[in-house]
Amino acid sequence: MATIALDTKKFTLTILVTLIVCIATMRIFDAPLKNEVCTNGIVSFELAKDISVSKNILNSWDDNAKANAGLSLGFDFLFLMVYSSFIALLIYNINNRLWKGKAFYKLASIFIYLIFIAAFFDIIENIALIKLLKGDLNQIWASTAYYFAMFKFILILICLLYIIINWLAYLLVLNKKL
Repeated sequence: MATIALDTKKFTLTILVTLIVCIATMRIFDAPLKNEVCTNGIVSFELAKDISVSKNILNSWDDNAKANAGLSLGFDFLFLMVYSSFIALLIYNINNRLWKGKAFYKLASIFIYLIFIAAFFDIIENIALIKLLKGDLNQIWASTAYYFAMFKFILILICLLYIIINWLAYLLVLNKKL
């Protein structure tokens, strides 16, 4: 039976390029959403928490901005797969270089699961925001979007900190070998 060898360098580069394209696209969708009420674009909407703030944001957007918000939320379903895959791949690579064969390896692998949990939270947040954008202006959707966005951002931050700390540890180990 033939096995397919994954060239992680090419795969990582491909995902990185895709991530950069996705970020650029999200910025294009986000630009018309920024105004005096919604200073941080879609992130302001995600973190509104209170339905009155969500309503104020929605009322501050014209039809073009609302269309861009919808495009942003729809595109985010692709984006969350790309950013979570890229971060998981970075964690996988650093774990294999630094922790393979060590007791910490299994614990370190938990971070891969955390980033996919963050992506799942992003899905729930997006659904709540779409409900608000479509006119279902209930506090439950503003609260759902807020709390799942907060947990998503916290998990992403934890994973990124893990990558940075372990990357620095890897550089220290590498320097000791030189």
